[in-house]
Amino acid sequence: MTPGLPMVVPEPGLPERVTIYEVGPRDGLQNEQALVPVAVKAELVQRLVAAGLPVVEATSFVHPRWVPQLADAEELMTILGEAGRRHPVLVPNERGLDRALALGLQHVAIFGSATETFAQKNLNRTLETQLAMFEPTVRRARDAGMDVRAYVSMCFGDPWEGPVDPRQVVDVGRRLLDLGASQLSLGDTIGVGTAGQVTALVQAFRDAGVDEGRLAMHFHDTYGQALTNTHAALRAGITTFDASAGGLGGCPYAKSATGNLATEDLVWMLTGLGIEHGVDLGALVATSTWLAGELGRPSPSAVVRALA
Repeated sequence: MTPGLPMVVPEPGLPERVTIYEVGPRDGLQNEQALVPVAVKAELVQRLVAAGLPVVEATSFVHPRWVPQLADAEELMTILGEAGRRHPVLVPNERGLDRALALGLQHVAIFGSATETFAQKNLNRTLETQLAMFEPTVRRARDAGMDVRAYVSMCFGDPWEGPVDPRQVVDVGRRLLDLGASQLSLGDTIGVGTAGQVTALVQAFRDAGVDEGRLAMHFHDTYGQALTNTHAALRAGITTFDASAGGLGGCPYAKSATGNLATEDLVWMLTGLGIEHGVDLGALVATSTWLAGELGRPSPSAVVRALA
């Protein structure tokens, strides 16, 4: 056992390796009230890459009126240069896609809802018309050779509608895959999900003919269930997990959506289970400690607090 690392005790039946999809620079910072300088954002992306994270979502091309924190998206991607072309960005619609295409980016993501109410509040669309909005965005992105990921929010519970039927999530998810998305990220946007729900949702997708390899999980830790739910997802065969460095983040359109699963907490658990992830925990903790200093408050991550 190395100081600062857990004892490794593998658990039979879990994946040998997982991909951590880092969302901190976009999802982690979008809710910050004080504007973070673009130079800090660029350094954050570069430090996360240097720490070994294989995918780092950099920003969102949403209209600045809705998310002022990300109004510097073009400037950030320009600073990141050629290396930045491989970082995913969120595009809410065709206008956002146009901005990504102009910069020659290679990976985009769209953000849909599994519930009617959140589709209306977040996208100003119905559950049905959100799909019509996404169709030309995905088609044009794919025609341009881009990879497209689809986020599905409110997959476990909705603050207005309550528990969400897995069949509803599967219906929205399958239709996004049919549009051309390569992967679905299933979000527990308000953090109310439990391990049994995770297992049931993965099985519902399997029953509908969707392989678990096309699914990712995006957990929030509002009720302290993110790691428990991650473990359930690992046992169900999921191998891609979204996480945010330092546990930052939330959703500006759902007040009960608190911080994302902290990347450091995820790495600690995966390391202890003997699952390969390729991330240098020390470098990651140093990055989140530095970012906490830039933001002027301690990191929400338990592992960062323990090791910093």
